[in-house]
Order: sequence, then structure tokens, then C-alpha cells
Amino acid sequence: MTVTLLFASFAIFVFLSIPIGVAIGLSLCIYGLTGGAMGLDFISQSIFSSMNSFPLIAIPFFILAGSLMEGGGLSKRLINLSNSFVGHLTGGLGIVTVMTCIFFGAISGSAIATVAAIGTIMIPAMVKQGYPISFATALTAASGVLGTIIPPSIPMVMYCVALPAASPGNMFMGGVGPGLIAGLALMLVTYYYAKKNGYKDMGAKFSVKNVATAFVKAIWALLVPVIIIGGIYGGVFSATEAAVVACVYGFFVGKFIYKELSFEMTTQAFVDSSVTVASIMIVVATGSVLGKILTVEGVPGMVESSLNALTQNVYLQLLVINIILLIVGCVMETFTAIIILSPILYPIVAQYDINIYHFGVMMILNLSIGFITPPVGSNLFVACGITGIKFETLVNAIWPFLLALLVALGFVTYIPEITLFLPRVLGM
Repeated sequence: MTVTLLFASFAIFVFLSIPIGVAIGLSLCIYGLTGGAMGLDFISQSIFSSMNSFPLIAIPFFILAGSLMEGGGLSKRLINLSNSFVGHLTGGLGIVTVMTCIFFGAISGSAIATVAAIGTIMIPAMVKQGYPISFATALTAASGVLGTIIPPSIPMVMYCVALPAASPGNMFMGGVGPGLIAGLALMLVTYYYAKKNGYKDMGAKFSVKNVATAFVKAIWALLVPVIIIGGIYGGVFSATEAAVVACVYGFFVGKFIYKELSFEMTTQAFVDSSVTVASIMIVVATGSVLGKILTVEGVPGMVESSLNALTQNVYLQLLVINIILLIVGCVMETFTAIIILSPILYPIVAQYDINIYHFGVMMILNLSIGFITPPVGSNLFVACGITGIKFETLVNAIWPFLLALLVALGFVTYIPEITLFLPRVLGM
């Protein structure tokens, strides 16, 4: 009865447009006051203990690092590098957008930050070259999803907080293959529509000299993932310490090498990052406690029994879990879903020897698709803010890219080696 009341009150608070973290907190209070298995004293202590986590410190620093690098001019140089590689192809400017989002995802770890940083530059450029504004906006919103898959990834850190048995370093490396698969899927869709509709680019022909010049100018930006991943696997620092190193590096490059990071930009980066971190941490604190309560109340066992009653075929169970996650991603913020659902769903698939990193990357890619699905669709709202087009227009234009990401999700789900190859090579 108390669990039903917990879910009902949470649904009501969300319907009233109360922020997710606050809605969970209020629902927990109602649960504690109405005779739940865990009282208010346990809830308050658990909220504190859930925040007392060393790996969790990585999240604010990765967010700040992305903001500093965005203001420091790194995104422009990554765009120029991508353009030198593929700008001459049919649909080249669209393909450049996808490739740049892959590069920038290796810096920011955030889908929304990737859309904001790349979209402000690439969407006007694509429109100028004859791409419909709806197509350009949809492509950028979909490509932003890659920011949460390509390492370093903030949702991957969140997954490791929810499941301490998972290592951030292995999660990061597990995201490389799926991120590239998803990026390739978006590039193929872009090429198809560019070929079909005659979207031509006016850029210069491919030149090794242009590539070399762009590479030299972008080298400082490209070193970010090398330093982070290399440092983690080289034993130089942990994932949390890597986030701090990324902040210092981003500030140094933007301020003293590219010389585009002003005092005002730095201040704004701290302010924006603080606001973002605050909203995330509220979700982490309350969501972690909710996950513990659901475990105590036996919800994971009920979910497992329901899935086993439906089918004991692991492939069908993965399909059902994917469908559940896709629905959840449409209505729930990604971080909340990871914190609540990871401890519930992973034990179900673990009995079939599904690797924790394989499942984690599958789950994050799945939930990240929620960034481009209504009604939550954070990437859609950010992209609409850049171009000013109607939300309904963007939703109609996003479907080809959404289908491409779903195909990539299918490959990642049923071919574990796409995720596990690099971690195994590096000694997982």
C-alpha cells in the first residue's frame, strides 16, 4: 500500500510540473509519514550518505570542464578539423556536424552541452548551404546524444555511482564502440537524405594539407580524451581526479593558448555549471534513496518475476527491458532513471551472465535517446531555442535520426563485443 502511495504521489507531483528531484523528495516524505518500511530518519540519513561519494565528485568537474572548453574556442577548431576530413562529401556539412559532436562529446560528456556548443555554429552554416532548417536542427539534436556515449560521459559516472561494482574507466572505454556505431548510423541517414534531396556543400576539395593544418590547430582539443582516458588506464589518476585535470587543462588551453576564454566567460561557466550540478545532485540524492526503498520493498523481485513469467529467453528479456527504458526515457530525466532503475534491472540480466558494462552502455544509449523524444526531449528544446522553430516541427523532422539510433541500439544490445572489445583489450 505504501509503495502504491509512493508512486501515486510521485506521479501527481510530476503532473503538477514540480522538478523531478523535489517530486521524489516529497514522495519519500509521504512514504515515511504513512508507515513505510523506512522512516523519515532513514530517509534523511540516506540522502546524506548517498551524496558522500568520491566518484560523484567527478560529475560537477566534468560539467565545468565542458563549459570552460566550450567558451575557450575548442569547438570551433573541432568543427574545422571535421570539415577538412568530410566536408567535401555529399551531405558533408551534415556529416561534419555528427563528427564534431563525436569529438566534442569526448570533451563535455553531456548531450545538452554538445547541442548548445555545436548547434550555434553548425545549424546556421547548414541552413546557409541550403539544408532545410528543420533537417539541420533535427540532425544536431540527434547528434548531441553522442555526447553521453563517447567517453568521458556524465551518465556513465552516474551508472557507476548506482552500481559501485562498475568501474568508470571500463565504462568509458565501453562507450567508444557504441558511440562510433551510433555516429555512423546518423552519418548514413544524413548522406541518404542529402543524396536524395540534393543538399550540396560548397566547401573546398579534400586536401591533406588542409587536414594537417586543421589537425595542428585542434591538437590541444584532441588531447583532452587522450589525457583523461590515458591517465585513468595508466594509473596516473582516478576518474574523479581526471575530471579535475580536465577542468585545469580546459581553462589553461582556453585562456593561455587559444586566448578566447575571458573572465566573463569563466565566471559564466562556473555559474551555469553550479546550476546544472545543483539540479543533478538533488536527483542523485533523492533518487538513490528511492532505489534503496524499492529494493527493501521487494520491487526488483516483482519485476524479475514478471519478466521471467513473460519469457525466460535472455534475448527477449533484453528486448522487453529496452522497450521499458525507451518509454521511461520519454517521460523521465536520464539521471533519475539511471539512479533508480540500474539496481533494479541489472540483477535481472546478471543471472544470464550479461556483463555489467555491456548492460550499462546499452542502458545509457537507450535512455539517451530520450533526449530527442517528446515530451521531455531536452535536446529538442535546446535546439528549438537555437533556431526558433516550433517544437512540433522539430519532432516531425527527428524521426529518421531516431530510427537510426534505434538500429544502433539493436546492434549494441545483441553484439556485446561492440562494447566489451576495448575494455577487454585494456585488461578489464
